[in-house]
Amino acid sequence: MPIALVTLVVIPAVAGSLRLVELAGGPLLLPANPRMTASPGPVVVHVLSAVTFAVVGAFQLSAAARRRHPRWHRAAGRVVVVSGLAVASSALWMTMFYPRQPGTGELAYLFRLAFGSGMAASIVLGFTAIRRGDVARHEAWMTRAYALALGAGTQVLSLAVGGAALGVSALATDLSLGAGWAINLAVAELVIRRRRARQTVPARARVRPS
Repeated sequence: MPIALVTLVVIPAVAGSLRLVELAGGPLLLPANPRMTASPGPVVVHVLSAVTFAVVGAFQLSAAARRRHPRWHRAAGRVVVVSGLAVASSALWMTMFYPRQPGTGELAYLFRLAFGSGMAASIVLGFTAIRRGDVARHEAWMTRAYALALGAGTQVLSLAVGGAALGVSALATDLSLGAGWAINLAVAELVIRRRRARQTVPARARVRPS
């Protein structure tokens, strides 16, 4: 599972890395983006923290890795919390203070605010849950946070499908962006329900009367 999750973020990670090369004074490898070149700080924070969150977080979601390396899981969890909050905060900052992305409308703006806030809230709720010793809720909230963070990877596909099905318009782009986050959240909820079902069956078996 970790390798599959990391694969999903490869395209946005490569695009972000190329943007960092440009901001560092390297060649222009992507279409010019005056919004980012005018204020590069949030972009740098967002790209670096997103790659960290995506890669480390993928292994945090692996049950096998958690069982074999519990100390690593706890230490890496701190990295995931900090980098995840940096991802969400920088995304919200860019949404609110950068000029609107060309080709998108008000709906995309609202989606970014909602899902960025949702990611930050999920991380905070996941952290507070594990502090209380509630492992199940911790896993559920961190799974949701990770799903939202990987929205950019799914959006590569949803934008392609949306463009072919809906045509080229701001509304089509906005809906395609929203679909990327919605798909990931739906998958996350499915994973959470299946995990709870697996945990419930052994618990029932233990209390079954003889």
